[in-house]
This record gives sequence, structure tokens and C-alpha cells, in this order.
Amino acid sequence: MVENPVILITGATDGLGRALADRLASQGARLILHGRDAERLATVADEIAASGAERPRAVLADLADLAQVARLAEDVAGMTDRLDVLVNNAGIGSGEPDGRERRVSADGYELRFAVNYLAGFRLTLGLIPRMRVARSAGPARIVLVASLGQNPLDFGDLMITHGYSGQRAYGQSKLAQIMFGIELAHRLPASEITVNSLHPATYMPTKMVLREVGHSVDTLEAGVDATARLAADPSLDGKTGRFYDRQREAQPHEQAFDPVARRELWQRSLELTRIPDPFA
Repeated sequence: MVENPVILITGATDGLGRALADRLASQGARLILHGRDAERLATVADEIAASGAERPRAVLADLADLAQVARLAEDVAGMTDRLDVLVNNAGIGSGEPDGRERRVSADGYELRFAVNYLAGFRLTLGLIPRMRVARSAGPARIVLVASLGQNPLDFGDLMITHGYSGQRAYGQSKLAQIMFGIELAHRLPASEITVNSLHPATYMPTKMVLREVGHSVDTLEAGVDATARLAADPSLDGKTGRFYDRQREAQPHEQAFDPVARRELWQRSLELTRIPDPFA
């Protein structure tokens, strides 16, 4: 891993993303932080700068709107000539505070699939040129913050118009992230960019968990440890296409290993985000 890496963290104003920003900044990373509230982003940047670390740059976007995601990729690309690590952390849970009923994004897609998966898909593909530069100190890294809570994708009803539940929608979006990570790892040389997913911890004491579940199981620090490891631990250079349960390699849902399902998800994702295949 390059010294003082440039790292983009989505969903960096609260919970895991906020704590991860503190950790990586303390290790010398040059951060670009994403959020959807300019005031909160400025506060986080100020607090990190006050700790003695380099002041992060900030980028604003609502991930429920793919036009804003496209602009986010452009904004980041305009800030830096290289991006060493992308942590796709932003997302919504299975219930409160985002509701348990079916909702749709600005583009008319099921909200959890749009925010948790499609936004990261679109952002990642938009930033690959900034990550695919000459790598003299190990490959760039893409980290997908997923979950052990996984539900198989029904390609006949990808937007879950029938039999909807927040838990099912959340689990589908998280498995889609993992499937995307494995498929992308097959398309990128591990010497250039590695792609890995993880379940950072179980029911960390974040606002999302406490509102919906009412209690925590693992500490926030455990989630930060696991995610920071995938982002920056030099011992993981070259390891790609993996899924981790905290810091241990694990097996995701069996659908993740189905190459036909992964290719179907890839093609459907290109269509839904309205972008050409960068590997075609």
C-alpha cells in the first residue's frame, strides 16, 4: 500500500464511516469524505483537522439519485489524479430510520437496492480510471461494506414489487454488492486493483442499528478494525474477490458463486444505471 494513500469513504458523517475516517486519518491517509449534508461534512472535516491530521476534502451527493452519483464520480476525479482506496460504506438498513415499507429512489428503483448497491456500482465504475494508474506500491483497493444478512436475487422481480420486506430488500442489496465485487475482481488484474467485501461487525451501536434493533452486539471499534484492515493492511496486497466476516475469510450466499447470476446482475446493473460496459 502506498504511503499516505488517497482514500474516498462514502457515508462518512456518521457511524462506521465517521469512525473509519478518524482511524485512517490518524494513519496518514489523505481523505475524501462523502455525505449528503454539507454542514455535517464540514463539521467532520473540521474535527479531523483539529486532531492534527490533514483536513479531508468533502463531496456531496444523495445516493438515491443516480445523476448525483454520476456527478460525485466526476467531482472526485476532478479533485485528484489518483485514488488509492474506495470504501463503499454508505447505505440504509432494513428498517428505521428509513422505514419498513417499500419506497423508491429518484430513478424509480427500490430504495435499498438503489442506495446500497446501484449507487456503489455506478460510483465504482466511474472511478476505476483514477484507480487504474501506474501502481508502484501495490494495487489500489475497492472495499464493499456488505453484511452477513444476505437474500438471493430474484431476477424476475429485482425491485421486489411482490412479497416486499425491508429485511429481504436489505439482504438482496448486500448480496448484490458481494456478487458485484467477485465479478469485478474477475475483470480487473489484481496487480492493478483488488476488490473485496466484508461484514464489518454485527449490530454495531450506530444510529441505524439502535433505531431499528434497540441494542448492539459488536463494538464500533470491531467494525473499524475489520474495514481499516481491508483498506490499508499491506498483508492483503493482491488478495481479491474475497468476502470477510469481520477479519476472517468467509463464504457468502451460494448465489455469489454462480457466474451466470453474476453476469446477469452485471448486465442488469449497466442497464439500470444507463452506462456502457467499461470492459466491453
